[in-house]
Amino acid sequence: MKRLLAANPDTLQLVDPGFSTALIGWQKKHGRHALPWQKTRDAYRIWLSEIMLQQTQVAAVVPYYQRFLLRFPDVASLAAAPVEDVMAHWSGLGYYTRARNLHRCAQIVAAQYAGRFPDDPDLLAELPGIGRSTAAAIAAFAYGKRAAILDGNVKRVFARVFGIDGYPGEKAVENQLWLRAAALLPAREIESYTQGLMDLGATVCTRSKPSCGTCPFAQRCVALRDDRVSELPLRKQKKAIPERQTAMLLLIDEQQVLLEQRPPHGIWGGLLSLPELALPEAGNPAEFEAQLAQAATPFGVVSGYDKLPAFSHTFTHFKLHIAPYRVELSRRHAIAGQLQHQWLRADCVADAPLPAPVKKLLLAVFAGQGSKTAKLL
Repeated sequence: MKRLLAANPDTLQLVDPGFSTALIGWQKKHGRHALPWQKTRDAYRIWLSEIMLQQTQVAAVVPYYQRFLLRFPDVASLAAAPVEDVMAHWSGLGYYTRARNLHRCAQIVAAQYAGRFPDDPDLLAELPGIGRSTAAAIAAFAYGKRAAILDGNVKRVFARVFGIDGYPGEKAVENQLWLRAAALLPAREIESYTQGLMDLGATVCTRSKPSCGTCPFAQRCVALRDDRVSELPLRKQKKAIPERQTAMLLLIDEQQVLLEQRPPHGIWGGLLSLPELALPEAGNPAEFEAQLAQAATPFGVVSGYDKLPAFSHTFTHFKLHIAPYRVELSRRHAIAGQLQHQWLRADCVADAPLPAPVKKLLLAVFAGQGSKTAKLL
């Protein structure tokens, strides 16, 4: 790394020892020191926390992290577990591709690295779900390696302190940020420096309402000097979010509900969810009832249905409008040997690998007194 910095004039001119010195000093005095994944060199625990923290706030991660470790205390136990078990313990945390990659990564580390995560950031970055920045964080915290991170918080800090224009998601801008991230690395105390970048972006240099008065770089921050704190980093131009609609069927037999396994890829991949139908056209309930009866035929005889309050769920790239229908069966058919569908008891819903909005819906339905269903026409 030292030879690379010396040979690259673009990087060399960005070297700024005062930045890392100030940040390390601030982190030791004002940074976070009581997070459950701190004060450890266990690469497994550090890796798990870094994956969970991708696109998720610390407050939401902490209880999931603690429960996950109780069930999967090490990489061997995670690698040996059924993926359904992993998904169940991840349920509600969102971005479920992370959970599938987590499981695959554990299996690779167990099989190819004898259960020990490699200390080389380049090798770490080749593992499923671990990008360049996450690999650097793991290498720094677990092994003391001098490697640069560049997550969303760090991009925001750099953009404001150094007055960097351009949307950080653009390749040219991101490349310049990586050069700066490498040039600013301290020779020592990489752990405090790396944690300091995370802490500063998460607690002081926040996206909205930053606490500039408590920032260690207030006297040199270009964005603060030029009154551009709310402007930097530049945001991606917003596009209209596509919207989709679906009907979800709650086929209920006494205190059990029918669930189906979603495909391994796509939204809620690998989780259990409710069967879906295309929404009925306005003014044509008979057609919808025919579709509903046809969809339910393999599982039982429909005696009636009730439309529940609709709700919406926003994903990264689109918004899904969901119209749930509670369907009562007068007689249930056996589904022995059916791998895609299964009946789940009401008392098992809370711990099942379900998407958060589906779990919330089912808990509310089973907790209620139950409403009368409309007889089929």
